[in-house]
Amino acid sequence: MSVGIMTRTNTTDTDETVTVPGLPADDRMGDGYDWMETLEDSGWSALPNWGSEGWDAGAWPLIVFAVARARDDSEELFGYGTYVEGDTHEHWFRSQAACFEALTSEVFFHWLMGQSDGPKVLPATAGELPDADRRPYLGWTG
Repeated sequence: MSVGIMTRTNTTDTDETVTVPGLPADDRMGDGYDWMETLEDSGWSALPNWGSEGWDAGAWPLIVFAVARARDDSEELFGYGTYVEGDTHEHWFRSQAACFEALTSEVFFHWLMGQSDGPKVLPATAGELPDADRRPYLGWTG
């Protein structure tokens, strides 16, 4: 895997300054499908599904989630990014568990708002989801 542009940012969970692959910005020339093409060779991958049943993580092409991993001198770093109608944001974590919790909260928001397909019955908060629905869908690979 080659990595595009590296950027310095702070981790959300530990507030450390780290150097990680930068999430490609939206060039405003296309849609989320075009943006996903910019992920190639950037260190980021689109994340189509989430939770035990592989529910939608986002609503392509308007809402797209992406994930990345990096390593520094200390240990691994875990990132997720969002593309929402052209606006992009990235978040990095030292802890994979903290990354999964934050990602679950964002995915849950889109399920709750009816913007993407999720479980038929949702609890009041993302924190009340069963553990199996607070992590990546492994159905395609695991």
